[in-house]
Amino acid sequence: MCTDWMLVKYAKTSQILALSPLLHQYPLEWIDKNLAIHDGTLEQILKLKPDLVITGEYNAIILRQRLQELGVNVQILTLPRNLSQVIDYEKHFLSLIDHLASNKHQESVAVEQIREQSPRLLLLGANGIGTGRETFEDDILRNAGWENYLQQKGYINLDLEKITSDPPDAVLWSAPASVALSNLFAEHPALKKSVPEDRWLTTTPWKWRCPGPWTWDLINDLRVSKQAVSQQ
Repeated sequence: MCTDWMLVKYAKTSQILALSPLLHQYPLEWIDKNLAIHDGTLEQILKLKPDLVITGEYNAIILRQRLQELGVNVQILTLPRNLSQVIDYEKHFLSLIDHLASNKHQESVAVEQIREQSPRLLLLGANGIGTGRETFEDDILRNAGWENYLQQKGYINLDLEKITSDPPDAVLWSAPASVALSNLFAEHPALKKSVPEDRWLTTTPWKWRCPGPWTWDLINDLRVSKQAVSQQ
């Protein structure tokens, strides 16, 4: 999926023989639904006769090994695990599709050091899971000038009582369009009462799924939100 997005973002349509089946499973409004997709079989990919196959580090390991054995040029992209790696990731991708000279990648925004008065942001996921320290998301929050509300590392099962007794300054939660049991924690009246409605922030959900040029947009959006919260 992440490779699909990068191809559509940077490559010419004429360069794209086919995208992965995930294109239709996770549709985005800015991606043309009429772009060709492959079915993930060795036979079909060989029939396409690609000059280059780009895949992620965890994708179709057996398939890509077989393609390599048959002489197909397969390049494996390692997903960035922090912001400093995103720029190199973009540059590497652009070099693979021969667009390096176009210099389309975005430079990193300057890191903003967290100070004691920096507002604390809780990144809240489905089923009451919060995002803690030493994660890619935490790197985004810190570079936007926020302090992560959670002190623990990784992804945490949140305690509603602890949060309501010491609430964050703001909550970032991607509310699903439909009613679901996974929303119950976020919609609990005690949590809603602890954090005012105007401090429940929103960003574009899909931009969190894969690192890329849209990551810098997230940082800029969070900086704007931080300034608004700090002025209240």
